[in-house]
Amino acid sequence: MSVTDSTVPAFRLEIGQTDDPTPDPFSFVELPTGEFLMGGSDEDRYVSAVELPRREMTVSQRIAMGRSPVTQCEWSRFRKSAAPTSNGSCLPVSGVTWEEAVEYGEWLSTQTGKRCRLPTEVEWEYAARAGKDALFPSGRNRLSLNEANYLYDEMGDPVGRGYKTPIGSYPPNPFGLFDMSGNINEWTSSPWTRSPGEISATPGTRFVTKGGSWDQLPRTMRCSARDWAVRSECHDNLGFRLVVELD
Repeated sequence: MSVTDSTVPAFRLEIGQTDDPTPDPFSFVELPTGEFLMGGSDEDRYVSAVELPRREMTVSQRIAMGRSPVTQCEWSRFRKSAAPTSNGSCLPVSGVTWEEAVEYGEWLSTQTGKRCRLPTEVEWEYAARAGKDALFPSGRNRLSLNEANYLYDEMGDPVGRGYKTPIGSYPPNPFGLFDMSGNINEWTSSPWTRSPGEISATPGTRFVTKGGSWDQLPRTMRCSARDWAVRSECHDNLGFRLVVELD
């Protein structure tokens, strides 16, 4: 894997700026452009057919990715009728359909004058890997309870918290992105296909989700792990983050 620039400067949209060091929905990280190996490795014991074949992909467009998933507090500003819950300023929003996530991006675009949208599957995995070729976004091949929010170990025994946690509860990945493993699954803009990086001829109704969630196992949080959900469905463990196009 190679990137053309090792720096990862912070990018902040003008709306909602704050001196609070806690990540907020308007805090982004500009990603370096570059190439990477997308998909699962044959040496990975949990790799599945939909993670293969592995192929080299390129991210050439300048984008900044949200440091965290969109929070309940920000969602309440978008859906003015929805009041944030207790601790909602830091909890990621979930129970959001794909259409609603797209609508949120369009709303934020009008607020900022920048094009804000869901990341593609390629962009999401590139950001998760953060210049490393490891199984997990942490840059390691193992995942521990102090690195991500998950419920079960690989034997299926409950070991985790069993609920969503505030943004910043776990360390960021090497690109400075929080919760790329666990807490909530995340929508992407990519229609579901049989292999990673494949381009769908028709959008269909199913879209790729990435990241794993608070009620799942570590294997679902590998960089190459991929799943799908129907665009009109909402789940209590599924949310989203955005990217901002900088060119």
